[in-house]
Amino acid sequence: MSSNPLASVLFVCVHNAGRSQMAAGFLSHLAGDRVEVRSAGSIPGDQVNPSAVEAMKEVGIDISEAEPKILTTEAVQGSDYVITMGCGDACPIFPGKKYLDWALEDPAGKGVEAVRPIRDEIKTRVEALVAEIDAAARSQD
Repeated sequence: MSSNPLASVLFVCVHNAGRSQMAAGFLSHLAGDRVEVRSAGSIPGDQVNPSAVEAMKEVGIDISEAEPKILTTEAVQGSDYVITMGCGDACPIFPGKKYLDWALEDPAGKGVEAVRPIRDEIKTRVEALVAEIDAAARSQD
């Protein structure tokens, strides 16, 4: 197994407490060490949304130890893919990065029943992202 990841991905949302944490959990689970995973928020919350933690636990992914982190310029510069989920204009833009904006409902303040469809949409998008990263790596071989 190669020790160099194929790509680095940064997920960004406002509080880094729900959508970006679920996306990071799925990407780490699906891609393993093939992809370096980061997440951050423009105004990080105090903790990861308990409903997001519960919804992820239902699909066998534990994000209970994750902590919201502040978005830094260094994190954006160090990432090949920057995926925003409603962080507005707070996300700095650098040339050479692949930016994707995923319009996803904010799970803040919602129960686990309302978070499940958001979780499932994130999983679908992360699976497509993994396929794109793998295809890009194969095309460079």
